[in-house]
Amino acid sequence: MKRIILITFLTFAIVANAQEIKSLTLKEAITYSLENKAEAKKARLKVENSEYQIQEVRSRALPQISANGSLTYNPVIQSTFLDAGAFGGEKGTIIQAKFGQPWSATAGVSLTQNLFDQSVFTGLKAARSTREFYQINEQLTEEQVIERVASAYYQVYVQRQKLTVIDTTFKNTSKIKNIVKSQYENGLAKKIDLDRISVKLSNISTQRQQISNAVQLQENALKFYMGMPIETKINIPQAVFEVTPQALSEAPNTTNRTEYLLLKKNEQLLEFQKKSIVAGYYPTLSLNGNYNFIGQGQKMPLGALPSDGVYWTNFSSVGLNLRVPLFTGFGTRAKIRQADIELKKIKEDLSDTKLALDLAYENSKLQIDNSLVTIKTQKENAQLAQEVLDNTKNNYYQGLASLTDLLDAENALTEAQNNYTSAILDYKLAEIQLIKSKGELKNLVN
Repeated sequence: MKRIILITFLTFAIVANAQEIKSLTLKEAITYSLENKAEAKKARLKVENSEYQIQEVRSRALPQISANGSLTYNPVIQSTFLDAGAFGGEKGTIIQAKFGQPWSATAGVSLTQNLFDQSVFTGLKAARSTREFYQINEQLTEEQVIERVASAYYQVYVQRQKLTVIDTTFKNTSKIKNIVKSQYENGLAKKIDLDRISVKLSNISTQRQQISNAVQLQENALKFYMGMPIETKINIPQAVFEVTPQALSEAPNTTNRTEYLLLKKNEQLLEFQKKSIVAGYYPTLSLNGNYNFIGQGQKMPLGALPSDGVYWTNFSSVGLNLRVPLFTGFGTRAKIRQADIELKKIKEDLSDTKLALDLAYENSKLQIDNSLVTIKTQKENAQLAQEVLDNTKNNYYQGLASLTDLLDAENALTEAQNNYTSAILDYKLAEIQLIKSKGELKNLVN
């Protein structure tokens, strides 16, 4: 019985926890996404992987040591023919001699050390730049995550505001319906008026369902951009959406933007790539050495001794290898010219990116100005529409206005409130773009 009670309690606790609503400020949403979104995690892994790439290139400048061994059985030993005079016999007499033993085994170690290889030196510099490239790429990825999360965050807010508006409209229309119904029952209103208000209420209910679905879709999109489980319930505080005009200063230096810096680092990598190709014209010098044991005999040498007819001896060598490229069929020259083309292309990308970043800043400034004007206008419209609705209600209750006038006034208020909410969204989205164009998206987390 105690076990059943415990299981029931734990089940209830799990369900209650699953239904817990998580309150999210914009900062909390962004922080969560930077820690959990796959793109951010992968960008960090690329930075970590760059360390291993550096180690891989560095290994080419370190000694390469390997062990080797072999076991060979010769069923038929090769023979050669020699003059017996060379061995004290009768000169001119040819004898057949076999060189080697049926069994032979070799074991040893070898070492190779690059003394000069220009491509290795260039590769080390390129590997360090690759690490810096991935560090900048991580920063750019985080900025992209922040931008998506912030935009989706505001989209959820707008849909919820529209849901609040439609709920208020539904509540007010329901009150009007009850009044019209009471009037109809007392012979003070026509059935057509009751039918019209019923149709209106049904349409509002349908719109509410559509907006409710839109809220859920936007919330799911936000959770996806955050890397949050879709089943998590969230709540967005309304207080964070106050309109605070941005300070519009001089245009920022776009050459400090992450997008531009990433291209500049890529340009540097292409330059290293070209230098690596040019290194193909340089000579290379390496040191190699080896030390081996060899055993030969009539039986398998492994574990055998001279008393078994197997004889062991050692040998070694040390040498320098010099390679001087003389002619490569113009292949190296063609690769260098291809690298030059890639460098010219990325310079064009840099120029175009700078132009695009300047454009984004100017456009975001204009959008900010337009949104502020629109917000002011729509706020005044919403206040005026509320006054018109209040006056129309009073007139309707006193028989001085028709139901059509009342419904039109209610529609006008709903539209004005939604327009005001949409204007705030436009402002917030423009605000994100302005902050992005100034390279300050990370400030949303601070």
